[in-house]
Amino acid sequence: MASSDISKLPLKEIPGDYGLPFFGAIKDRYDFHYNQGADAFFRTRMKNYQSTVFRTNVPPGPFNAPNSKVIVLVDAVSYPILFDNSKVDKENYFEGTFMSSTAFNGGYKVCGFLGTTDPKHSTLKGLFLSTLAKLHDKFIPIFISSISELFTSLEKELSEKGSSYFNPISDNLSFEFLFRLFCEGRSPTDTSLGTGGPKAVDKWVFFQLAPLISLGIKFVPNFLEDLVLHTFPLPYFPVKSDHQKLYNAFYNNMGSILDEAEKLGVKRDEACHNYVFLAGFNSYGGMKVFFPALIKWVGTAGLSLHSRLANEIRTTVKTEGGVTFAALEKMTLVKSVVYETLRMDPPVPFQTVKARKDIVITSHDASFLVKKDELIFGYQPLATRDPKVFKNPEEFNADRFVGDGEKLLKYVYWSNGKETDDPTVNDKQCPGKDLIVLLGRIFLVELFLRYDTFEIEFGKLLLGSKVTFKSVTKATS
Repeated sequence: MASSDISKLPLKEIPGDYGLPFFGAIKDRYDFHYNQGADAFFRTRMKNYQSTVFRTNVPPGPFNAPNSKVIVLVDAVSYPILFDNSKVDKENYFEGTFMSSTAFNGGYKVCGFLGTTDPKHSTLKGLFLSTLAKLHDKFIPIFISSISELFTSLEKELSEKGSSYFNPISDNLSFEFLFRLFCEGRSPTDTSLGTGGPKAVDKWVFFQLAPLISLGIKFVPNFLEDLVLHTFPLPYFPVKSDHQKLYNAFYNNMGSILDEAEKLGVKRDEACHNYVFLAGFNSYGGMKVFFPALIKWVGTAGLSLHSRLANEIRTTVKTEGGVTFAALEKMTLVKSVVYETLRMDPPVPFQTVKARKDIVITSHDASFLVKKDELIFGYQPLATRDPKVFKNPEEFNADRFVGDGEKLLKYVYWSNGKETDDPTVNDKQCPGKDLIVLLGRIFLVELFLRYDTFEIEFGKLLLGSKVTFKSVTKATS
């Protein structure tokens, strides 16, 4: 939208309200977790207010977050204001309106919670970007080595049980890859962690994200779960032992990275806690949602898409002489499928920022004044399914980003930034953005080098999709 068009949009009052003090936030929290669910919570309010920009409370509210009153954005045009660090501030906000205790990170406020104006943010983000750049040539070989174990487990379970629950073997793949990447090629099973790394991370992350999670256990009354999970921050001590094992394993095996951190003036223990957060919370947590989503959408698309992917992958790998960066770059359908998965199921659905000053936000059809210090909250699964940007936005379209469709990539926001942008030390975009996209492509390549097609069943989990393989058909060509 051109600036001249924006200036013509009417300035409207932001619709919506926060209800009664305290009780309004509790009511909205119950709607979010129990009465409606997250998606219906935002869709209902968007429909009621006839606006993609509106006011409401979002979880967790009292007493977990100091402020639950937000201005919600659910369209593709207004959403990028969340990435404009000259106008908004993300300090203390990572996935919601609250910040978990620094005890979960060794007493440090890690990079994810730092504002872009904090000098330490640019130092740590620069360290992350430098590390990933140096490890660039290890991405493909380590991931291919790690994923071979996934397929071995998958086929063993299918043979023995007739089905294979994908999520735990996917989690093992993710943790194995990340640990080996940052820890000089060592497998976590060769350290004091053994095979317990993924479960340790799961517990550690759960205790931090509990305010945004509903367990859905039928025999537990809603009010009891709400009291335990959402009303007060969960303490650190139940996961202290698991977290300490994670920290020790990383600290003892990433010497060269910690040496580099010290040269930049970052203490070794602080750097290590930041890398545990980067690898465990950011990367592993994102892959925990992303890989099952990728298999879910590709699996449900059926044989037609499987045949096309297998043909593109096998032809390109043969022509290029292997699975290389050049080969992956030529696989246009594979790339599109990965982007479409990230559009449909962004690993991080919520973004929260605070307005640095009075700002004007524009949607497709109106402008809205946001006052300084007001909270702005983005619900990404609606923004990236904006019907005014994407045709048939609720449908998975494997070819959506092929050819001219690449122009729509600027509306894919999963990395806390536009897919067409690259992360820098001055923004809050995910430093591993390109790595996650790359791993999604390699996953599909390795999958269809081995199999012609596969069948799955899927459902819902606390975070993301539950996927079960029912069968695989080994490659015939």
